[in-house]
Amino acid sequence: MLIRRPSDVLPSEITPRELFENRRAFLCDTGLVVAAAAMAGLGVRQAHAQGKVFSAAKKSPYSIGETPTPFKDVTTYNNFYEFGTGKDDPADRAGTLKPRPWTLSVEGECAKPKRWDLDELMKLAAVEERIYRLRCVEGWSMVIPWNGFPLAELLKRAEPTSKAKYVEFVTLSDDKQMPGIRLPVLDWPYVEGLRMDEAMHPLALLTFGLYGDLLPNQNGAPVRIVVPWKYGFKSAKSIVRVRFTETEPKTAWNKAIPNEYGFYSNVNPQVDHPRWSQAKERRIGEFGKRATLMFNGYGDQVASLYAGMDLKKYY
Repeated sequence: MLIRRPSDVLPSEITPRELFENRRAFLCDTGLVVAAAAMAGLGVRQAHAQGKVFSAAKKSPYSIGETPTPFKDVTTYNNFYEFGTGKDDPADRAGTLKPRPWTLSVEGECAKPKRWDLDELMKLAAVEERIYRLRCVEGWSMVIPWNGFPLAELLKRAEPTSKAKYVEFVTLSDDKQMPGIRLPVLDWPYVEGLRMDEAMHPLALLTFGLYGDLLPNQNGAPVRIVVPWKYGFKSAKSIVRVRFTETEPKTAWNKAIPNEYGFYSNVNPQVDHPRWSQAKERRIGEFGKRATLMFNGYGDQVASLYAGMDLKKYY
């Protein structure tokens, strides 16, 4: 059996949205849609089982004023390689993920390491609704109403020491729940990281839901981070461990293809991916393309984090 590494997969081979939608139409026409929909809907139904869990979430001043991408698109067009490399694979396959019981361990260079139960974790701070842009390195984007609170609310409770320069995020790695990790597409578990000042920035969100409900499995249930000024792969899903480190974490995509995926991965229209331009993006649900915004449009808030840095060198 031929196993293909990420560097072998061309952008043109990543499922385009029009083919993804044609596949759905084909399933309908052939009568296979019943089985497909049963799998695709599992994660969404789980999120809606308790109703609007975050209906009372306060509106955040950090929200943008753009129209959100429809819930259907947000939950059926995803990157989540633990369930496959196709855009519809997470929705089709994520029903095997068990988001409860769940614990999140906070450890490393800190005075108060702790293993948090999910329910306890969700009560740490008031949950907000934040409408953020999501920009993927492949050139597509969405606008999503996320539900969560600043990641800093969790991190400061651990009392990081002076040695804590970075924060590492480790995701679940269980081939019984995540069939995609049976293939060596990446070096599992999926690992991401932020510099400490990035992780403590008020825009960085510890996230439990979207559109007022719990996160669907395919969107990173039950807890993930959202870092809106960076490309989407930096926002680690289904996190089980947060670790303070003195040195820069070895992240999944940077280890796999270091010349294409840097540690910082800030959205930057002036720095192209080696195989395609980042100057334009396609907003899901729209025709045509729009200009990519520096820092995904969050420059006023985060540009100071990178003052004096060569953003082409530290891509």
